[in-house]
Amino acid sequence: MLGPTPSTGLSATPCLTGPTAPAGTPRHPTALGGSTGGGAAVPQPYSNPASEVPSPAEMEPDRPIGYGAFGVVWSVTDPRDGRKVALKKMPNVFQNLVSCKRVFRELRMLCFFKHDNVLSALDILQPPQIDCFEEIYVITELMQSDLHKVIVSPQPLTTDHIKVFLYQILRGLKYLHSAGILHRDIKPGNLLVNSNCLLKICDFGLARVEEPDPSRHMTQEVVTQYYRAPEVLMGCRHYSSAIDVWSVGCIFAELLGRRILFQAQSPIQQLDLITDLLGTPPLSALAAACEGARAHILRGPHKPPSLSVLYMLSDGATHEAVHLLCRMLVFDPAKRISGSDALSHPYLDEGRLRYHTCMCQCCYSVPSGRVYTRDFEPVAERPFSHSYENSLLSVWQGKELIHRFITEHQQGKRVPLCINPQSAAFKTFIR
Repeated sequence: MLGPTPSTGLSATPCLTGPTAPAGTPRHPTALGGSTGGGAAVPQPYSNPASEVPSPAEMEPDRPIGYGAFGVVWSVTDPRDGRKVALKKMPNVFQNLVSCKRVFRELRMLCFFKHDNVLSALDILQPPQIDCFEEIYVITELMQSDLHKVIVSPQPLTTDHIKVFLYQILRGLKYLHSAGILHRDIKPGNLLVNSNCLLKICDFGLARVEEPDPSRHMTQEVVTQYYRAPEVLMGCRHYSSAIDVWSVGCIFAELLGRRILFQAQSPIQQLDLITDLLGTPPLSALAAACEGARAHILRGPHKPPSLSVLYMLSDGATHEAVHLLCRMLVFDPAKRISGSDALSHPYLDEGRLRYHTCMCQCCYSVPSGRVYTRDFEPVAERPFSHSYENSLLSVWQGKELIHRFITEHQQGKRVPLCINPQSAAFKTFIR
């Protein structure tokens, strides 16, 4: 909780220290505290976004709110303004060159993003001297839950909820794809939500820039299996932003049915479940598949499509909903609808209206009514550049580049934060 002494306790206690701190800045930190709220109750899409600083009574001790393959996230309080924020630790950054490049890419992306439905960096903690620089701490906006917790909760999900959620997912995805970025791990757990139904795409540890050259090999070690597109399951050496749209289609079906659409025990079984629904794909859709996957599909019995079962997902699986779902769940990525075109589907008209009527930051109300933005689904101002990676040839060079990037990113901004390693709660955090 927010308090005057370290003993009240922070899991990661940032200190207001350093040469850029203004005169009068306390040398010892107030505690970083707060919590997510963390419940799985379904948020309501009708309230205004919360923007007030929470009162001390609302604050709880720091605690972990998420663990991933590439870091841990804690709920803390920024001592500069008392706001609850999320603190993400990126460990083992400089183990090898691949890890170094991946973390630097994610860090630059978090600082590049400027979109209401995409999580971005609010701040980066001040790094130590370069010889002691081993991990990175990033502050982002704190969200109260994620879509996975909402889906598995006992609370009802209305059609309004589903439309508002799906609209925001696609809105954020359009922005990412316009910047040339493939997320490559879209799943409910990577879609953060607040109590007012605001949604943000997060976790860019697997994200990369789209590869325009179809002859260039791209890794298949992407996307959580249940949401993995057929072209990735079949070992295609090149794929596009269509893999993210497939993942959104799987999530859309999961929102409707409250269960995972393709829940298999192995990638082969995953492919079998997909063909059970969509039918045996035409030979043209198998052209880029690896020999083993192509042989597996061709030696099996011919399967007719059974898309009509999608109407049985729930009462919300209307004709419009199933039509959009079928446009996303297309085996051939070249024929799959794009995220941008999906936003134009009539099923999302109500979701767009609800979002821009009371939830968005791009429209505003005046006494005479609502003033709407000219562009409901904005794109990135410029493509995300990864040209720096071509000259990144060693771990030490990567450490220097990242250290310089963080230092330059902090110039001219607020009083920098740093970690107090003597905090008892910080020892819990690093464990």
